[in-house]
Amino acid sequence: MNIKKWLQSNTASLKGKTVVITGSTGGLGKEICKILGFLGADLILVDRNFKKSSAHRQEIISRFAKIKVTLLTADMEDMDSVKAVCEKLKNIKFDYLILNAGAYSIPRKKSSFGYDNVFQINFVSQYYIARTLAPLIKCRDGKIITVGSIAHNYSIIDKNDIDFSTRKKSNLVYGNSKRYLMCAMYKLCKDTGVEISVVHPGITFTNITAHYPPIVFAVIKHPMKVIFMPARKACLSVIKGVFDSCEKYEWIGPRIFDVWGLPKKSMLKTVSEEEYSFISSVCDNIFKPIAH
Repeated sequence: MNIKKWLQSNTASLKGKTVVITGSTGGLGKEICKILGFLGADLILVDRNFKKSSAHRQEIISRFAKIKVTLLTADMEDMDSVKAVCEKLKNIKFDYLILNAGAYSIPRKKSSFGYDNVFQINFVSQYYIARTLAPLIKCRDGKIITVGSIAHNYSIIDKNDIDFSTRKKSNLVYGNSKRYLMCAMYKLCKDTGVEISVVHPGITFTNITAHYPPIVFAVIKHPMKVIFMPARKACLSVIKGVFDSCEKYEWIGPRIFDVWGLPKKSMLKTVSEEEYSFISSVCDNIFKPIAH
């Protein structure tokens, strides 16, 4: 896979454009930023760890001296922090919002708003940011790019346990939160007219997949590197999402079994209309109390 050749054929200069990206210091986030920097985009990095984010900023500007990189701090587990960063972003001109932050296997607890923290980080906070900023993004002819996951296939929603707080398996909890987020973006597009792209990197070797016990991870990490795409290639699905929009139930990801190859747009066939309607109603029920 020739990345430079693909970029020449599928992208254009982003000079003069500004991209906000959550979760920029992770393996996938860093690679996304490298390509955006290469294309000339100014960046606004939204991360919870200011020290890591500052180091990442230095890496970017040392490589791409002509772009501007701004840091904003927000913890996706803390709704007050998320609301504060949204207020700051309302006063900053930007064109694209990439919702890339995520958490998989972390110590489970309830957030301050009462949701499982994995659900809070992957869905509630990301959706709040997108819905709050959607009118501004639409006015600027911008776009929201949402990083989904094939893990959404691992679970079907439970109306009696929305955030999967009773589940113990990380893949189910993570998949459920991504299922909500992806469907929420289709609804947001319908309600506001803002352009969206729902993308997924397949399975890639990043920190989010390094959740196994140390001994197990030491054994499997090398086969994983061979079997799954590295982040520098997996992130091309996200980059394609910057230049290509999705309609309802469309998403962009690796073309071979959703885990390997160049990105391709395809139909999402794993969510029923009943599920979509329920998630749509949950979105309103979650957003309105937080917004007021």
